[in-house]
Amino acid sequence: MPIIKNKIDFAVIFTVDKANPNGDPLNGNRPRQDYDGHGEVSDVAIKRKIRNRLQDEGESILVQSDERRNDEYRSIFARVEGNEDVAPYFAKKNKEANKEDLVETLASKAWYDVRAFGQVFAFKGSDVSVGVRGPVSIHTATSISPVEVTSMQITKSVNSTTNEKDPSKKTSDTMGMKHRVDFGVYVFCGSINTQLAERTGFSEEDAEKLKQALITLFANDTSSARPDGSMEINKVFWWVHNSKLGQYSSAKVHRSVKIDLNDSNELPKSIEDYTISIESLEGLSVKEYDGL
Repeated sequence: MPIIKNKIDFAVIFTVDKANPNGDPLNGNRPRQDYDGHGEVSDVAIKRKIRNRLQDEGESILVQSDERRNDEYRSIFARVEGNEDVAPYFAKKNKEANKEDLVETLASKAWYDVRAFGQVFAFKGSDVSVGVRGPVSIHTATSISPVEVTSMQITKSVNSTTNEKDPSKKTSDTMGMKHRVDFGVYVFCGSINTQLAERTGFSEEDAEKLKQALITLFANDTSSARPDGSMEINKVFWWVHNSKLGQYSSAKVHRSVKIDLNDSNELPKSIEDYTISIESLEGLSVKEYDGL
């Protein structure tokens, strides 16, 4: 498939309904919020979900979650060592002058997420240190309005271990806290850079796969913190420019998405409480997709 020749921008709108979209480990795993109370989902968490969706669709992924891995490798380095094309260039005996460039080329060819997001290849015991810059950039997702976070104490009915002092009593691990966002509409944006796509070989087919992953982002993402149906993709906007650099900056394109609360005095409870529109940019068309 041909490498993408035109710059691409995209924006994704999703809702969170009684779920924890991205817990903050430095704050008791409460949903992330900024200083103004707006909810946040980190770009790292979004990329993890994209990787998972692509892995579900059979794409080769380097950075896999351990609980979702589909091979015998338990680390990134082990996965690199297991690739017969890439592994030889990490051997100290390999003195090929341009092996860093070869690692970038071969790793991008071998794994979709390297081709898309890039990767740093710097491992202990190896004399190769390669940084691959990927063409796909993702912003942090932020809620349109401040979100309400509800916290509840939960109790397990079964001990994980026996209470040594008094077996008839529960151990301390039977108590805990669970947090959720009551409701929020979030948006995140991203871009695909053509110059970096040329380096990693990111193709038009790869871009189409990314778009489909965004449309189905929360499929197979169920957990106790995110029950099935509690997170939903509402809209995906996809702009394809007519040149490598694009007619407009990514910032201007992303700002063209307008999401307004219909009644600022009411607490939003559904996506219908907002009006979503796109500001027209001359010469630049946008395709709109509903989430699945």
